[in-house]
Amino acid sequence: MDILGYTLLAVLIVVVIYAITIYNRLVTLKHNVKRAWGNIDVLLKQRHDELPKLIETCKRYMEYEQETLTRVIEARSRVAQAREAGDIPQLGQAEGILRMGLGQLFALAENYPDLKADQTFAHLQSRITGLENSIADRREFYNESVNVYNIGIEQFPDVIVARIFNYRDAGLLEFDASELTDVDVGTLFSS
Repeated sequence: MDILGYTLLAVLIVVVIYAITIYNRLVTLKHNVKRAWGNIDVLLKQRHDELPKLIETCKRYMEYEQETLTRVIEARSRVAQAREAGDIPQLGQAEGILRMGLGQLFALAENYPDLKADQTFAHLQSRITGLENSIADRREFYNESVNVYNIGIEQFPDVIVARIFNYRDAGLLEFDASELTDVDVGTLFSS
C-alpha cells in the first residue's frame, strides 16, 4: 500500500469514528427526550389518580356546581387519552382545559366553607397543586430536551447521520392559547 492508500484509510477511519460519535450523541439526545417525557408521564398518572378523589370530596359539598365538576372529569379523560396515544399537541390542549377547570373548581371551593375545612379536600388540593407545579417544571425540561434534540438532528454534519438512521423531529409540549392569557379572577367567583 502506498502513501495515498494509507491517507485514504486514515481519512476513512476518522470519518467512521466521527460518524459513530455523532450517532451516539443523537442516541443520547433521543433518550433524553424520552426520559423527560417519562417524568411528565409519571406526574400525569399521579394527578390522574388523585382527581377522582377530589371530585368525590367536592360532590359531597358542591351540589350546585355539577357543571364545573363535569368539566374537570371530561378534561381528565381527554388528558388521559392524549397521554396514552402519545399525542403531544392534543395533550397540551387538554392540559390547558384541565388546568382551567381545576382553577375554577378551587375558586368555587371558596364559596363552601365546609368543603374548605374538610381535611381530605385540603390534602388533595395541596397534592394536586404540588403535582401541577411539578408538571410545569417537567414541561419546561421536556421542551428544552426536545429543542436540543431537534437542533441536533438538523445541524450539519449531524443531519446526514440523522437522515440515514431516520431520526424525526420531536414535538414540543405547547400550551393552549387560553392558558397563556391572564385569568379573569372575577369570572371564577361568579356563579
